[in-house]
Amino acid sequence: MVSVWTRIPGMKQGQRSISLGTLLLACFLTGCSSSNSPTPPPSGGPPPTLSLTPVVSGLSNPVDFQAPDDGSGRYFVVEQAGRVRIFVNGALVATPFLDIASKVNFSGEMGFLGLAFHPQFPQKNLFYVHYDRLVGAQVQSVIAEYQVSASDSNQANSASERILLTVDQPFGNHKGGQIAFGPDGFLYIALGDGGSGGDPLGNGQNLQTLLGKVLRIDVDHIDAGLQYAIPSTNPFAGGGGRGEIWAYGLRNPFRFSFERGSGRLFCGDVGQDKYEEIDILQSGGNFGWNVMEGMHCYNPASGCSMAGLILPIAEYDHSEGDAVIGGYVYKGTAISSLAGAYIFSDNGSGTIWKLVESPPGTWTRTMLLSSNRGISSLGQDVAGEIYFVDYGGSVLKLTAQ
Repeated sequence: MVSVWTRIPGMKQGQRSISLGTLLLACFLTGCSSSNSPTPPPSGGPPPTLSLTPVVSGLSNPVDFQAPDDGSGRYFVVEQAGRVRIFVNGALVATPFLDIASKVNFSGEMGFLGLAFHPQFPQKNLFYVHYDRLVGAQVQSVIAEYQVSASDSNQANSASERILLTVDQPFGNHKGGQIAFGPDGFLYIALGDGGSGGDPLGNGQNLQTLLGKVLRIDVDHIDAGLQYAIPSTNPFAGGGGRGEIWAYGLRNPFRFSFERGSGRLFCGDVGQDKYEEIDILQSGGNFGWNVMEGMHCYNPASGCSMAGLILPIAEYDHSEGDAVIGGYVYKGTAISSLAGAYIFSDNGSGTIWKLVESPPGTWTRTMLLSSNRGISSLGQDVAGEIYFVDYGGSVLKLTAQ
């Protein structure tokens, strides 16, 4: 299956359920109810046959995968109920790296959703988490900093939590969840529109709320009244919106990544009833929700104004899947035919695709394989190889036969 979308230069634009690996993740994702040069396309001979090779199992509701460049060969997997597990050479370390299940509100789309290591890890023995909690009856998204134990690098200091940011949530779905450090050293945070269906509170387009946004903060400095600093180059640092906002108009940005080398930020934004989309986010960009769903008018259903909105680089409708899972640009060496291709998936269908840009601004989407798994996240190791997290409890590596 191949589809082509040509992005018009300068043009700006942009409840349902899934399967549990994979019913919980279904609700989790959908809410039951750049100036850089493009990467050259892959070249040369017929593509190899691809498969997913299991590398570890025995996980519980895994939703994120991180591989810090610390020379240890360790992989870290977030379990939605509130734990981080380590595996090395295909074997799980028996004791969780971090267990904050007592703090985490694990229900449907909510839970422990994201993990990021400080760019100077392990020299700075710090890492960051994104989880949901209940304070009385109020759901909050929490961004917090933790330290690794000074005596055991496979153990976090669970008493070291420093909460950086909390965001009140109006509904139980659309929490986003990804956190990642950009090449600029700042922490980027994905927050969904706060939930229900259709963004009834208009959060996606409201610059006075952090919901429906990707944020950017400086974790190494502190502004007055905050536990972080707002970078002076953030688009609304001088006014006109919340200073933390970096990009907006997003529904449920579930998994984003920075392309190694170019720094482009690719994001999968889960759609409403009809369309899933992949965006390349940019500073100050408005990606359309809830005026648009993908490349189509949503509110109103026709005749919407696309002025100032950034179009996705690709979309697909719900005949092919119903909850996009953003991925990574392939930077590995084991599958040369994928060099420079953006690899992503869909939780509902388990389909895995690649996106290739050629010529600049024209993106071609091609199906790579059907996994028949409830993919909740992708990961990338130090060597640039790609991994898939199956919500049913395993991690698999993309390999060529």
